[in-house]
Amino acid sequence: MASASSRTTQVRVLIVDDNKMGLLARRSVLEELGYMVVTSAAPQEALELCSKQHFDVAITDYKMPKMDGVDLIAKLRKVDPLTAVILISGFTDAMGLNEQNTGADVVLQKSANEVNALIRAVNRLLRKPAPKKKPGSQAASPKPEKRKPG
Repeated sequence: MASASSRTTQVRVLIVDDNKMGLLARRSVLEELGYMVVTSAAPQEALELCSKQHFDVAITDYKMPKMDGVDLIAKLRKVDPLTAVILISGFTDAMGLNEQNTGADVVLQKSANEVNALIRAVNRLLRKPAPKKKPGSQAASPKPEKRKPG
């Protein structure tokens, strides 16, 4: 078990939510899994944190005062485009929030299953390979075409 814990302590997770209970609950679950978690109750503070250090995953609520989660994601992408982002909201269905219109890598609905969904999403995002600098960079060495005999 120590090896799994040591493997995840290098992973840095930022959680942004103006609801202190939401912050504490998510922090508790992720720290129990061995992640290094930093929390922020204010989006502007979260952006400052991201400008000073890299986070592997950022988890943000949608509805917050002064800046919503979608605005935070857009600004976060400019500060650190390599950070994977999860948006959590109780309004995903009502507002039609999804990965395409929010800029998040994963959008989760607040629900009784939120904790399990959050754990799965974090683990999946951490397994994803880092994005390549240029999508067409492999074009220099194309694979040879396979020909059918005859």
